[in-house]
Amino acid sequence: MARRRITVFSLSFLDAMTCGFGAVVLFFMIINASFGKVSGQMTADLQGEVDLLETEVLEGYVDLVELRNSVEEIDQENVLAAGLSRRLIETLTAVQEELATYEDSTLARQEHVNKLKTDLKTLEDEVKRLSASVPSEETPGDRNRSFVGDGDRQYLTGLKVGGRRILILVDSSASMLDDTIVNVVRRRNQSDDIKKRSEKWQQAVSTVEWITTQIPTDSRFQIYTFNTQSASVVPGKNHEWLDGGDREALDEAIQHLQTVIPADGTNLYRAFTSFRSLRPAPDNIYLLVDGLPTQGQRPPRRATISGRDRAELFNDATKELRDSIPINVILFPMEGDPMAASAFWKLALFSGGAYISPSEDWP
Repeated sequence: MARRRITVFSLSFLDAMTCGFGAVVLFFMIINASFGKVSGQMTADLQGEVDLLETEVLEGYVDLVELRNSVEEIDQENVLAAGLSRRLIETLTAVQEELATYEDSTLARQEHVNKLKTDLKTLEDEVKRLSASVPSEETPGDRNRSFVGDGDRQYLTGLKVGGRRILILVDSSASMLDDTIVNVVRRRNQSDDIKKRSEKWQQAVSTVEWITTQIPTDSRFQIYTFNTQSASVVPGKNHEWLDGGDREALDEAIQHLQTVIPADGTNLYRAFTSFRSLRPAPDNIYLLVDGLPTQGQRPPRRATISGRDRAELFNDATKELRDSIPINVILFPMEGDPMAASAFWKLALFSGGAYISPSEDWP
């Protein structure tokens, strides 16, 4: 009897395997579909986060550019500030050195001034004593104007008003507002009315008024003010002499002088060259000033100036004068200018004029 051969790969087995594989494939497709849906949702969420991060990165780049620009501007400002700071330190150092020089000489000069005041008082008392027994040589009635002062009538000797053509030069710079630098700076920022009423400037105006009372009636005169520029106090009269015998002309000149407001720096070069147009030339000059000049022929290069530079400016200005004209100097001393007294005294001495430094209540 023949045996039946049994094979593993029969039809039933293949059907079972096929069904199993089909089930696996179906299961895989179901899982894949679910995963694709979940993956798409996760991808969309992640893409949104990526877009948000990219937006933040772009904004960060913009902010970074702005910050870099700000840093560059700040660096430039730091460079400018460093330059200004260096310049201020240099200027402060120069001022401190100059102040130290002035402080060293202030005490000795003050002692010298006090001694001179004592000697002057002694001489005045002696003159009063001698003049009490000597009749006056002045001819009465030859003056057009009179002047009554508020002081103790301490008349100073050595200043005689005379000449055929008398020129009065009045310093109208800002330093004529006061005797100290601090008060000059303070008054310089006040109203024009306060500036005109400052004691130092009013003393200068009173001194000019006193000089005009001594002008001979047969003489001619002119009054110039000077700071950075120089001109006649009477508008339109820069190039002509005024009649010393005309009382109205004298009064008008004084009235115009009383309206002048001290301002700006002191330019002695402009003062000594401003009257060249006067013909004939003056034969007697009265210079009312409080210190050495701060400006010269050329504009200043720095905001501050040393005492040595001011002395050089003074020497340059005096070269413009004629040797034959006497310069009578009336000095109203200014704080921090110790070389002024010596310089103007020499100017008066070598030109044949007089030099005085009046007391506070003169004339």
